[in-house]
Amino acid sequence: MLLSTLQTPRTLSRLSLTRHSHSYTSRASLTDQTPTLTTSPPPHSEILSTRQILLSRRASAADLALSRLARLRLVEPRLRAFLHLPDDDALHAQARRLDARIAAGDDPGPLAGVLVGVKDNICTKDMPSTGGSRVLAGYRPPFDATAVKRVRELGGIVVGKTNMDEFGMGSTTEASAFQVTANPWDESRVPGGSSGGSAAAVSARQCVVSLGSDTGGSVRQPASFCGVVGLKPTYGRVSRFGLMAYASSLDTIGCFGSSVADTGILLHAIAGHDRFDATSSKQDVPDFQSHFASVSSLESKPLKGLRVGLISETIDKGVDAGVISAIRAAALRFEELGCSVNEVSLPSFSLGLPAYYILAVSESSSNLSRYDGIRYGSQVYADELDSLYGGSRAEGFGSEVKMRILMGTYALSAGYYDAYYKRAQQVRTIIRNSFKEALGQNDILISPAAPSAAYKIGEKKNDPLAMYAGDIMTVNVNLAGLPALVLPCGFVEDGPAGLPVGLQMIGAAFNEGELLRVGHIFEQTLENFRFVPPIVADDDIAF
Repeated sequence: MLLSTLQTPRTLSRLSLTRHSHSYTSRASLTDQTPTLTTSPPPHSEILSTRQILLSRRASAADLALSRLARLRLVEPRLRAFLHLPDDDALHAQARRLDARIAAGDDPGPLAGVLVGVKDNICTKDMPSTGGSRVLAGYRPPFDATAVKRVRELGGIVVGKTNMDEFGMGSTTEASAFQVTANPWDESRVPGGSSGGSAAAVSARQCVVSLGSDTGGSVRQPASFCGVVGLKPTYGRVSRFGLMAYASSLDTIGCFGSSVADTGILLHAIAGHDRFDATSSKQDVPDFQSHFASVSSLESKPLKGLRVGLISETIDKGVDAGVISAIRAAALRFEELGCSVNEVSLPSFSLGLPAYYILAVSESSSNLSRYDGIRYGSQVYADELDSLYGGSRAEGFGSEVKMRILMGTYALSAGYYDAYYKRAQQVRTIIRNSFKEALGQNDILISPAAPSAAYKIGEKKNDPLAMYAGDIMTVNVNLAGLPALVLPCGFVEDGPAGLPVGLQMIGAAFNEGELLRVGHIFEQTLENFRFVPPIVADDDIAF
């Protein structure tokens, strides 16, 4: 049954506060949410634009980098998205090396001059990497993570380390040991987590793209809250070498961008096999950029024949009405583009959240045992070794990390392993099989990225169960090891300028190219929506 027979079509009204052609429109009517199909030019790619500026010698990499760093620092006191920034001389040195390559006639790389934010649990040899935890305060790795190394080799400039929930354990960035990041759409609200700093930095145009990590939705939920594009690749597509382990069987390095094109270009730069990571795949990495085409160059139904399944459990009780309205409008838009859209039931969907938390905390209790005050991080004085271990961990870890270590240790303890960990692994297999069956009947699956838009800072800090429940839309994808793309699809009426809602698209393993192709076409047909927050002034939208 087509979705249009289940839901009365709605049309999208113009947003209530419009600037001139390149600016954001701030608020959408919830009674009028479906835009008409247009053939507008493709969304602006900051990566491609920056490369063209450098190759045409209209500006030097050094000048671009310093001007953009000034923009970053102007906004930073309000957002607090970064934990560590390089000094001007270090950044200037990176940019001068790039200028020298261009002057010598060498190819500067696809990320030439692009400022890249890096989540603080991804190792960088020239800046501290603390994982958002005091236990690693001041720690400087002697190496770059493979993803960071590849960014640098292809011309990217690492502009700083972004704030995060401690060791990735949280959904709001409030669990950072150092500061709380604000949402660029409403500074009284959370940016999501645990990669909230990376998402907020891209949303506020503090950097062009950024790297995050996704264990149970930590790229996709912040992308939804901050109105940017977030991509969680297939498990194994991107090397985890240099990523601080939270739950090793679930962790994935992901990408943020202000457009699908930029996100796909960044993924292509960091993807591929790595001999330092035994779980990295040897699958060929396609040229994702070849999947991007302007809607104006395609037929009127550019997605004709695509089978889209809307997961019915994700638009049910517990999901805000405004989010459901935006997702149903997005489903109707897929029909306009030529897709057949049907509701799909995944009966095992609700089992994912408890299974995920048992597996994640169990793995974290093992992974975080290395932070003992001897090999890494801060150390307290003690007369006995056990006291040194206990004191260093008690002083270095925050409350959320301690709670998850305790839960994980309990789940793995003698007498409880079969009841908790083993059963959660069995549920994981059921979930993986249910996705395999659903994706055998559909090309992609869609759902909200979160059950609500961004909520107030402090609203759920003292209610961990309510916070954990916010991961219901995303954790199943990690359990199944599948790729998922989140892009903004509408607004709910809240905050000073409306709050963005993210659409999650889930694909078969290693099928990121199809997700990017579909997402790019979908993105270009969003009439009247520009996802640029009020904190970004008109003159700052284009770098």
